[in-house]
Amino acid sequence: MTPEPATASLGGQVAIVTGASQGIGAAVAQELARHGAKVALIARSSDLLTEVTAQIAQSGGQAVALPGDISDPAQVADLFAQAEARLGPCTILINAAGLVVNTPFRDLELAEWDAVFNTNVRGLMLCCQAAFRQMASQGGGTILNFSSLSGVKNVEKFPGLSAYVASKFAVAGLTEALAVEGKPLGIRVMAVSPGAVDTPMLRAAAPQLHPGMTPLDMARIVAFMVSPAGRFLDGTNLELFSNA
Repeated sequence: MTPEPATASLGGQVAIVTGASQGIGAAVAQELARHGAKVALIARSSDLLTEVTAQIAQSGGQAVALPGDISDPAQVADLFAQAEARLGPCTILINAAGLVVNTPFRDLELAEWDAVFNTNVRGLMLCCQAAFRQMASQGGGTILNFSSLSGVKNVEKFPGLSAYVASKFAVAGLTEALAVEGKPLGIRVMAVSPGAVDTPMLRAAAPQLHPGMTPLDMARIVAFMVSPAGRFLDGTNLELFSNA
């Protein structure tokens, strides 16, 4: 499917997207750029980031690649400082970085648990905090965190994903708390909880699932949520039963 023409609905915005080297994060970065945002792409993989950034530039967008580890507080501070110096203060943060391990709970190593939480919760928290500090000083902004249907009560869970499930419940709870603290600062905080999306991470972790949504589908929803048209979604955790 050919992407829709670029619009200026996010013109003047500076978006930071984590996990932007592939999958949902890359698609979101490209979609925000198509809508006029300047985009800073963060992920561990320098080579993949460079490819996505080049694709955005070829489409007429403006983006910078910022390789780094969001679980490291010093690196997060530096990444946000670099983004501000090169593009301007952050007005939109998309926390799309994610890690999943598929290991039965009885065999789960502490290192695996920590790796999932370091990316999915600690890294997300550090990025939200850095964004809060920049946004509060300039009158506000918008943060969208990726949780998952794995982090929604009474939705089917799958064996081997205990660390991932727990981390996504944490993201959902943190988002609710930050929406409360962000409101008086003009910072809108939301989450989205998709089901199966056709990404390399999903295919590796849960090959039995049959995705009903593509990364581009997800990116278009995100672009709406963070746009002025989505301004009434503050505190929302949008649950997407894409596999129904």
